[in-house]
Amino acid sequence: MDKKLLDILACPVCKGPLVYRKSEKELICKVDRLAYPIRDDIPVMLEEEARELPPDEEVA
Repeated sequence: MDKKLLDILACPVCKGPLVYRKSEKELICKVDRLAYPIRDDIPVMLEEEARELPPDEEVA
């Protein structure tokens, strides 16, 4: 994932920052507890495509 792209991407719901999880190929919003998938090196920034993080999943 390109560092410049990560710097400008924001959560489409709250407009907050995202955390890149390389191993899971996801961008995480800590505030909304949503994980946006990255498919073929393209972030899918649609709320309906995001996975809700369970309460017990650690967000680092």
